[in-house]
Amino acid sequence: MEIDEDSLLAEQISYYRARAPEYDRVYAEREDLRKLVALAGDLPVAGDVLELACGTGQWTGPLAARARSLTAVDASPEVLGIARARVTSSNVRFDRADVFRWQPPRRYDTVFFAFFLSHVPPSRLGDFWNTVAAALAPGGKAVFVDEGPAAAAREEVASDVRRLDDGSQYRIVKVLHEPAELTGELAALGWLADIRPRGEFIIGIAEPRSVPVA
Repeated sequence: MEIDEDSLLAEQISYYRARAPEYDRVYAEREDLRKLVALAGDLPVAGDVLELACGTGQWTGPLAARARSLTAVDASPEVLGIARARVTSSNVRFDRADVFRWQPPRRYDTVFFAFFLSHVPPSRLGDFWNTVAAALAPGGKAVFVDEGPAAAAREEVASDVRRLDDGSQYRIVKVLHEPAELTGELAALGWLADIRPRGEFIIGIAEPRSVPVA
């Protein structure tokens, strides 16, 4: 049966809205995730920064410490409420927006996203990276982290159906990108990317060959 991607993506947003009270549990339980967040200080994040799908703000604070300004965007008002309470830095602004339907109103030196690329349907990968390119100032970089193929050993990561504490189930998009293949896909889309595995995760830095003119 053919999947209605709009409905699937709407369900994915509903999942993260409902999961907001449970979201931070995984960071409390997994030391490797906490160590990954600690690496934010080593990433090339600087200037005016855009964080896509900021979630509950686990990455927002470390990013804000390196940014001149930080705009954090998410489609879920529930996770944005948690993020606002967690990160009160004066250089941070939170906006609600569905990244798949949103166009950046300005340009940034860095566009960052953690654990979001794996939720982009393959058919929309080009459109997503066009949005990222449109958000970047000349010379800017996209920086991202996500689960990689090594995470497939954990069944709950590989599955495209998620269950919450109350027993409710939601369909989501989950694509575990292999670094070399993703590098090639980005090259075909006009990006120069350096993507490396780190344990179960991948860390990527990408630059467009040319930034679209607004």
